[in-house]
Amino acid sequence: MLAIIVAVQLARSAIDPQLGAAVLAWFAFIPARYVGIAGYLPGGLPADAWTFVTYALLHGSWVHLITNAVWLVAFGSAVARRFGAVRFWVFSAAAAAGGAAMHLAVHFGDPVPVVGASAAIAGLMAAAARFVFDSGGPLVLRRPGDDAAFRRPARTLRQTLQTRSALVFIVLWFVINAIVGIGSTMAGGLSIAWEAHVGGFLVGLLLFRLFDPVPR
Repeated sequence: MLAIIVAVQLARSAIDPQLGAAVLAWFAFIPARYVGIAGYLPGGLPADAWTFVTYALLHGSWVHLITNAVWLVAFGSAVARRFGAVRFWVFSAAAAAGGAAMHLAVHFGDPVPVVGASAAIAGLMAAAARFVFDSGGPLVLRRPGDDAAFRRPARTLRQTLQTRSALVFIVLWFVINAIVGIGSTMAGGLSIAWEAHVGGFLVGLLLFRLFDPVPR
């Protein structure tokens, strides 16, 4: 996933700015698609659907990409080892779509494009919280190559919220996300789509069980 994101950013860095704007029009998530301006954006109905996911492959800058890459490697790796490749990709797409849906609900008709894998990564962070804090989970010391920690049955959502370390992680995530998002809005300039992060995180937290291949 990281390789694809980097390849996309390299390609965007090499193309003409006018073509870069066209890429945003085709693949970024733009809430204005779903109001009257939709007729002026390319792609039609198919783009109305695929941009719920494709925006996650685009980034506003290399700093944006590197920041997301750190969190992707840190939390996505654990989820990928537990889910396997196919489930990991589908789950990430679902989290990205959930983030776009939350952003659309709050910013309906907004013409500002949304890009970045943050919502998908937020979903992966939430999914990791469902099992890494369990007793015997991946956060404990383990031998290299030992995947037993990733194959332990996960707790229910209720039990996860009753686990102190998991609950602290979840609460801190929401607090930090709100502070960073609202702070960027108040400071002006390019704002962070923190509502999309919340949408992705909720998808990861609530739909984890649907994707988890480990029996209860």
